[in-house]
Amino acid sequence: MDDIVKAALLKWPQVPHCHGWLALDTRGNWFMRDDRIQAAGPFPQVKGSRIEHEKLREFIERNYAPDDSGAWFFQNGPQRVYVEVEAAPWVWRVGEAAGWPVVSHTGQPAQVHSSWLDEHGRLFLHTDIGHGLVHTLDMGLAAQAVESGHWQPGAMNFADMPQRFGYVLRPLPGG
Repeated sequence: MDDIVKAALLKWPQVPHCHGWLALDTRGNWFMRDDRIQAAGPFPQVKGSRIEHEKLREFIERNYAPDDSGAWFFQNGPQRVYVEVEAAPWVWRVGEAAGWPVVSHTGQPAQVHSSWLDEHGRLFLHTDIGHGLVHTLDMGLAAQAVESGHWQPGAMNFADMPQRFGYVLRPLPGG
């Protein structure tokens, strides 16, 4: 967490949390969802405005973390902005190097503990930093890791993943 964010938390510890305004899709893209977008429909059916500003994305990613209930948030100064995640809190990029190294959409390296295929054929990896979905552009490399026996995916229904791996798709106020 950025030092400026830590300082703001100390100065203003009672700022109310924000829900519904920030979302993460299955490709690691961040979306702003203002009142109009929220009224138009739920995420991901209505995504909102993709955050393109590089410095803002980097700030969000440096200050992205889970709370004790498994709900993910972005600490924006003194305000906690909860994130709706489309599939999982991490989106994994797979490298071409030996061992198929994995890095999150936020740039954090991770060590794979297990792999899972859902009923839609999506590949999820559970790692030392949490559970996430392999980016669609990296499925070729992921297939090589599976075919080589490096990853041996089990089957799991997507609906069972959040509880099994301790994360919340859509954090709600008071929840």
